[in-house]
Amino acid sequence: MNLKLRLTLMNFLQFFVWGAWLITVGAYWFQNRQWSGTSFGAIFSTMGISALFMPSLMGIVADRWINAERLYGALHILGGVFLCLLPRAADPNQFFWLILATMLCYMPTISLAIAVAYNALKQQGMDVVRDYPPIRVWGTVGFIAATWTTSWLGFESSPGQFYVAAAGSFLLGIYGFTLPAAPPRLGRDESRSLIDALGLTSFRLFRDRNMAVFFIFAMLLGAALQLTNAYGVTFLKDFESLPQFKDSFGVRHAAVIVSISQISETLFILTIPFFLKRFGIKTVMTISMIAWFLRFGLFAYGDPGPGLWMIVLSCIVYGMAFDFFNISGSLFVEQQSDPRIRASAQGLFMLMTNGIGAVLGSSISGWMIDRFFTGPGGAKDWHGIWTTFALYSLAMAILFVPLFRHRHGAGARVAAHGATDVDAP
Repeated sequence: MNLKLRLTLMNFLQFFVWGAWLITVGAYWFQNRQWSGTSFGAIFSTMGISALFMPSLMGIVADRWINAERLYGALHILGGVFLCLLPRAADPNQFFWLILATMLCYMPTISLAIAVAYNALKQQGMDVVRDYPPIRVWGTVGFIAATWTTSWLGFESSPGQFYVAAAGSFLLGIYGFTLPAAPPRLGRDESRSLIDALGLTSFRLFRDRNMAVFFIFAMLLGAALQLTNAYGVTFLKDFESLPQFKDSFGVRHAAVIVSISQISETLFILTIPFFLKRFGIKTVMTISMIAWFLRFGLFAYGDPGPGLWMIVLSCIVYGMAFDFFNISGSLFVEQQSDPRIRASAQGLFMLMTNGIGAVLGSSISGWMIDRFFTGPGGAKDWHGIWTTFALYSLAMAILFVPLFRHRHGAGARVAAHGATDVDAP
């Protein structure tokens, strides 16, 4: 099978597994189980907790001891087992521990998938900046396909969503063992310091001032992403209590509306090679922050009725907001890192965005919403919530421009990354 097609299938299934339940787990929690909303935020915190250490830890394992593609397959098979157990949870506490176990298996596979793909493309002498985005776009297609499958099968509040995800996880786990080999690059005899011995070499990237600033703002952008995941569908579902919106399409199929965000991703991913090579990472990241400002600002003034166009436009803007920091950031880290620590470096990027950023985003936003934007009976001031998030994103953009001093000459082209990166000693 063609290499690009093999990697395309991997990316499709990778995000199919996540998309089958991520957007709709709130409906399952509140409508099917009718559990308290107090502990719901903890469900999304499991992603951040898992990303705090698992991507880096599994990256170290892949760089030193086990082929990345084999570790990738094993984690998906184990994750599928936990997904099958989720509907059996008798209370919120059991559900939390099972979803945490699921995320401990899933979160490191995101960075491992990137490492496997980059390694395979380089072995074929391809340029990851040019060739990876058209492959990665199919991950977003997989996420959309899973979300729509869950919605149209009537699984938005059903345990069926977890079985759909488990089926995808088992299939991908088996398929993972057939992917191009990505063997360990760091030998046991290469350690020269305690940092090397512990497998923490990728943290040396923080020695470079620009990389340190980049990772800090990637963390702050990761917090913004978590806000969308946690509250997007809940925001639209809240309009169900208002008679004028109760039967609107935006309320009845909130997951489908939100999935426009992922459709937008598929378009903006394809523009990354142009923007990244022409303008550089600083401009691309700044555009992302401005897009997050628009994303939240449009949510603040939109509704499922006459204001539906603002919700839809917000979802379209999301594609630029997400891709221009997440995908471009991954490519930038790949360019700046020693090829021998490719998996660890991607794990570090995951740590900052989906780990520390996600934990801060879910915990601080949850406290802030409960403290300042929740009225009697649990009613939420969504306009105030989204306006605050928009101002947060705008502040990031204003600070990022003078602090990040990475230079990219006009018309400059990123050097092609090919087989020499893979074969380097």
